[in-house]
Amino acid sequence: MAEAYIVEAVRTPVGRRKGGLSHVHPADLGAHVLTALVERSGVDPAAVEDVVFGCLDTVGPQAGDIARTSWLAAGLPEEVPGVTIDRQCGSSQQAVHFAAQGVLSGTQDLVVAGGTQNMSMVPIAFASRQAAEPLGLTEGPYAGSEGWRARYADRPVNQFHGAQLIAEKWGISRGDMEEFALRSHRRAIRAIDEGRFDRELVAHGEVTTDEGPRRDTTLEKMAGLKPVLEGGTITAACSSQVSDGAAALLIASERAVREHGLTPRARVHHLSVRGEDPIRMLSAPIPATAYALKKSGMTLDDIDLVEINEAFAPVVLAWLKETGADPEKVNVNGGAIALGHPLGASGVKLTTTLLHELERTGGRFGLQTMCEGGGQANVTIIERL
Repeated sequence: MAEAYIVEAVRTPVGRRKGGLSHVHPADLGAHVLTALVERSGVDPAAVEDVVFGCLDTVGPQAGDIARTSWLAAGLPEEVPGVTIDRQCGSSQQAVHFAAQGVLSGTQDLVVAGGTQNMSMVPIAFASRQAAEPLGLTEGPYAGSEGWRARYADRPVNQFHGAQLIAEKWGISRGDMEEFALRSHRRAIRAIDEGRFDRELVAHGEVTTDEGPRRDTTLEKMAGLKPVLEGGTITAACSSQVSDGAAALLIASERAVREHGLTPRARVHHLSVRGEDPIRMLSAPIPATAYALKKSGMTLDDIDLVEINEAFAPVVLAWLKETGADPEKVNVNGGAIALGHPLGASGVKLTTTLLHELERTGGRFGLQTMCEGGGQANVTIIERL
């Protein structure tokens, strides 16, 4: 049976909005991790068969197939192609899936999966506005679709609305969310102070560590914030941070490992993606996890560590309620509420952290999932070697 091995995985520190990476062209962020990936793995870059990157809001500096642009900006061989994909927040996790599937199919031997995003430079949803306005179109990808309106009427398609619906459906209070958010910051700060991220990070200039975690945050400060939606309970404190960053990993076949003298660090054990209600939008990790465990013949007892993207606190809290997972195995080094969520890069960023934490702790299996626009969720299970 064919195997897909993870040979190397790296990421930049995650920059805060208008922080230390905000001025860096997203292709240069991508180039930075690609250069490090090649150097650390020792692979001949000319042997790479494709570069698959995730990126959202692909206008301006993020337009024009930024996977290809990042590779060329890194000074790497011109004969290696690149492709950029958009599965919303799961874009680079899907890049991992496509790269691994190429290897598992036997049609490719060496593929890079990654992602890059500069949200300071290209704000979220900026692309849809920029594309729509010159054409005189109503803002938003769903507006004007008769089929969409017939199925979903005029129900709001909004991530904050989706998060609020989850909080209400699963009975998650504002206090619950703020306690979870505080725990995310404390775990992230502990991880930074203990050097848990050091091996996975590739410093960029003076940015040597993640900028997001707030050492001075308290429940009292969080309680003083106004809800994003009138009458709601979701605040900025319970939401992921606007961020900048990039991440990349190298996936290889058994033949490539042998021929290029590479050292595999993990194998891809399972890949799947599922969807559900696009209005609630952010709860798909729940059915996606159930599907992945059933299809892989595993239970959460087999899983040593979980990374679930903290788009909003209720996403993870509802997932914990439904799955019964041990919170001490989940986002042990904090999540996007503290560390940030550079959209198109977050999937590979989480894989990178998951791999390194499995190695640090001696765990065997890690599960990664994240909510995505359109009511979707990818699940990846890796096995440390």
